[in-house]
Amino acid sequence: MVFLGLPGAGKGTQAQTLARTHNLSQLSTGDMLRAAVAADTEIGRQVKDIMAQGDLVPDRLVIDIIGEHMSAPACAKGFILDGFPRNVAQAEALDKMLEEKNIKLDAVLELVVDTAILGDRINSRIAAQPNSARLDDTETTLMQRVKVYEEQTAQVATYYEAKGLLKRVDGMQDIDTVTQQIKAVLGV
Repeated sequence: MVFLGLPGAGKGTQAQTLARTHNLSQLSTGDMLRAAVAADTEIGRQVKDIMAQGDLVPDRLVIDIIGEHMSAPACAKGFILDGFPRNVAQAEALDKMLEEKNIKLDAVLELVVDTAILGDRINSRIAAQPNSARLDDTETTLMQRVKVYEEQTAQVATYYEAKGLLKRVDGMQDIDTVTQQIKAVLGV
């Protein structure tokens, strides 16, 4: 399953909940990349400045990270991709990877939110977790991430809609209501 949505839409929160309740693995490219930056790995050094500016990490690096994690035993029962694919080229690469691994994509879920409230959500996240603020949790970076999403990632929803896989959920509600909407849309 793939989760799409603007930065701050709640993809990570909802993916964690669904993964936990259905014994799935959550593959968050953002978490993987932030961990690489924190560990000062080769990939982390390559992506640190890119992420700080709110731009997309080069496709090849993200695809390699996803492919590696997707093959892990923890993903045998299924997984949720959170933050990937971020453009149509990545979606096409994902399709190819899944086909090679004989894995079927069950659904693509888009959390739809109003861009006007995203700044408030990011500021709430920073206030709730001041010591673990993300490198990309600033108003300026958020606006760049929204711009990149609108220019590149929004096309991924169209790509999957044409394949009959896209399901949309109103992400403007409280967390529990959104969770219930997701369960209803997915029939779980």
